[in-house]
Amino acid sequence: MSLSDGVKRLVLGRALRSDRLAETLLPKRIALPVFASDALSSNAYATQEILLVLSLGGASLFAFGPWIAAAVVLVYFTVIASYRQNVRAYPNGGGDYDVVSANLGPRWGVFVASALLIDYVLTVAVSISAAVANLGSTIHFVELHNVWFAVAITVIIMLLNLRGVKESGALFAIPTYIFIGSIFIMIGTAVFRGVRGDTMMAESATWEVAQQNAITGLALVFLVARSFSSGTTALTGIEAVANGVPSFREPKSKNAATTLLLLGVISMAMFSGITWLAIKTGVKVTPNDANLIGLPDGQAQKTVIVQVAGAVFENATWAVLGISLATALILALAANTAFNGFPVMGSILARDGYLPRQLHTRGDRLAYSNGIVVLAALAIILIVFFQADVTKLIQLYIIGVFIAFTLSQFGMIRHWSRRLKSETNEQERVRSIRSRVVNTFGFGMTGTVLVIVILTKFSNGAWIVLVALPIIFFGMLGINRHYETVRRELSTLETDQVTLPARVHALVLVSKIHKPTLRAIAYARASRPNVIEALTVNVDDAESALLEEEWTRRGIPVTLKILDSPYREITRPIIQYVKELRSESPNDLIAVFIPQYVVGHWWEQILHNQSALRLKSRLLFSNSVMVISVPWQLESSEKSLDNDFENESSGE
Repeated sequence: MSLSDGVKRLVLGRALRSDRLAETLLPKRIALPVFASDALSSNAYATQEILLVLSLGGASLFAFGPWIAAAVVLVYFTVIASYRQNVRAYPNGGGDYDVVSANLGPRWGVFVASALLIDYVLTVAVSISAAVANLGSTIHFVELHNVWFAVAITVIIMLLNLRGVKESGALFAIPTYIFIGSIFIMIGTAVFRGVRGDTMMAESATWEVAQQNAITGLALVFLVARSFSSGTTALTGIEAVANGVPSFREPKSKNAATTLLLLGVISMAMFSGITWLAIKTGVKVTPNDANLIGLPDGQAQKTVIVQVAGAVFENATWAVLGISLATALILALAANTAFNGFPVMGSILARDGYLPRQLHTRGDRLAYSNGIVVLAALAIILIVFFQADVTKLIQLYIIGVFIAFTLSQFGMIRHWSRRLKSETNEQERVRSIRSRVVNTFGFGMTGTVLVIVILTKFSNGAWIVLVALPIIFFGMLGINRHYETVRRELSTLETDQVTLPARVHALVLVSKIHKPTLRAIAYARASRPNVIEALTVNVDDAESALLEEEWTRRGIPVTLKILDSPYREITRPIIQYVKELRSESPNDLIAVFIPQYVVGHWWEQILHNQSALRLKSRLLFSNSVMVISVPWQLESSEKSLDNDFENESSGE
């Protein structure tokens, strides 16, 4: 086994056979943390985003916090109820893409998929940046090097996912349940202390929020609406369950619907509890440190959840650090939801011809490895560009999700209406009518939120998503057009027959007389062409003369043709000669035999075959020209082949 293969097996584990795919399916207890960690982790920053926007109008506007949170809860359960209809009706894993494509048309499906792909990338960037921010609230070194920590965490999660969905899910289940448990312990402790009459105050409770102008009237309405749109980040990740139905154990649809219900109850209980505690303990946060009067010089603001933990646990270091670590861990692992959703979505789109076919291929561990790597690369670009700043990244967030939510609900309305036209069973008709009512309410709710999100976030960075969305959309349509064009060009008719060329003109490329050259000549002669020539390029008169002399002395039974090259080029004279042959005899087939070394190491490839590769790349664009590589195996290639056999045997 080579060193690179050894490292690969150490990091990713042994390759899995295709017939073991069923073993990677997830039970509900693992599926919840795998597909819902994003939605659950949103509770770590959703309340904070509400308060950050309200702080622009002064601390007095924090009184709107509970009402905004109640509106978020209403929207959340509406979406949960709607998606429970989706997973039952469309259990194949396309989620919103399948629903919209089937009911509104393929192009609308691609549009929704474009929005979801953007949102998956943002999920990774936002979640990991938020994780680092929470950890930085208690560990100053992390705060100073937040970008590097965010990139490193992204790479680690990528590697874990390359090991396979089931294995990564088992690893991520424990931290997710620790986070859920720690938040409910914090809420339970707060309730106990509240009943006992204890006073709980956040460290920022006595600080002031600087306010430049009074906000009233329409400005107040806009600010509250913007705060609500920021709070709807709590809804991110719900769609991942619908997209991941194929990864559930049987019965897939029922298990996915149950997981959605569990997600809704757990997530909204946590969100409501954190928001209640933030208001009760007097937490104050502002977009800029300078606007928080009372914040000690040189100290950065702590996140809302860390401040709440400090108030509830009376600043007990171990408890606050525990909440901080659990929050940071779940936020980092929330990216795992995207690492499961993005590759599956990419595979489905690649299957339908809207993305490169490589994204449809499973890797050694039966995960969609190419999609996982692409997602990690795009997320790292965003993290570095925005310097892991959650406040900046969050402005790009949620638009893609609500585009998918809204169009998906409209698609489901069309689905139930179409079904009602053909359904005669009265019980099924009642069920379909009830489902259509749920989806209609969901469409109205999510559509309204989408408008609010676009209006309130556009100038703060959301325009980037609205620009990127059509670019990705038209890019995928372009890929699909290319695949369709190729399919049409390659398709055959019933009347198509195998047509033989008038003659075959063989050219054997020669640089010097050695074993690879003699093998290429022998192979060319064995193919019995009508005409055969050996072709060399004269870049040095003395060397060409020696080659011609040796050719004659050996009595090689093939005509040697020497092409002049006054500018010492190799490729151009050969290409020109091939063009001349095609012009003289357009019905002939020209077969170009190229001797080529087969080496065992990547660095040996750099030292050999460069001229052959350049020439082949040019000849491939020539019509009626066949390029035949005649391999000559060096000793290193034989050792490499033996290693490959050993690796395949160990992977079984």
